[in-house]
Order: sequence, then structure tokens, then C-alpha cells
Amino acid sequence: MNANQKTLHRQIRCQFQGKRHIPVEADVFEEAHGRAITWTLRAKQAPEHIREAWRGTSWIVELNANGTRGGKPLKATHRFLTSLRTTPEALLQLVRDRWSIESWHWIRDTQLHEDAHRYQGNGAGAMATLRTAALNLLRLAGFQSIRAGMQAVTHDITALLAMTTRKPKPSSS
Repeated sequence: MNANQKTLHRQIRCQFQGKRHIPVEADVFEEAHGRAITWTLRAKQAPEHIREAWRGTSWIVELNANGTRGGKPLKATHRFLTSLRTTPEALLQLVRDRWSIESWHWIRDTQLHEDAHRYQGNGAGAMATLRTAALNLLRLAGFQSIRAGMQAVTHDITALLAMTTRKPKPSSS
């Protein structure tokens, strides 16, 4: 929830403070890509005053992330509304899946400046396809950092072309 909804944000935050009963909780521990984070979702039915102002809302949700990222402590809290009626575990997975997609778009904008380009006709789709291919090649080549991968191949066409023939490493599942 963005800061432009300060009253709503305050109303939701107050619902999770103190010793209030929170009927719905789910958590999951994630350890990957330099992160070790426990995600804890807490939810409860939206109070009447929020449901009246925000038609269709069923739940108010607080999501806490606690752990480390890149060796540094991480503590974040996110609050939002949802009209979804599902289990806490499914809601937690949906939120994490959404952030996975958002992080992909963040990389495309911050590293590739995709939003700054104004292509005509089929140019936008063609360039998006090329960017996706490039990002996937960098990941398959083992680069954890898109910036480092781009710097490694920007002036080395041989390395770039070699990446197109490299077979993916088997996933460790």
C-alpha cells in the first residue's frame, strides 16, 4: 500500500497492534540468492469501516519479512487489503509470487531502463523479447547480478555468443 493512502494505512496498522486477536497466520522460511528470510502473514477480516470505504474487501493483511539479505539484517512490514477469499498459506504464496514478478520488472527498469524507451510499432515487443533473452542468458550463465553480467559481456561478443550455446546447470531441487 502506497503512502498516498495514509489514513487507510494507519487504520490497517492499528488493527495489528497490541494484543489484538489475529485469527489467520502463516509463515514460510526462504533461503536462496543470499537471503535467509522468514515471511509471516497475518490476516483478519476487514473491519466494517474499511469494507464500507473499500467495497469488495474481505481481508486486511500484514506481511512481515525478517532475516538477512546479502549478509545485512532485513526487517520489513507490508500492509494491504484483498478481496481474495483463500487460505493463509495460499495468500502468502500469491503475495510472494507477485513480488517475484515485480522484482523481474524492477530489474528490467533499473538495469535496462526499459520504461525510458519509446519504440514505435512492433519495436517495443521485439526489444522486450531481446531483453528477456539477454536476462535469461545471464541467469543461465550463473550471474547472480544482472549488472555484473552485463559488465562482463558488454564489450566481449565472444563471451556473449558463448552464452547462447551453454547448457543450463541442473537445478538443485
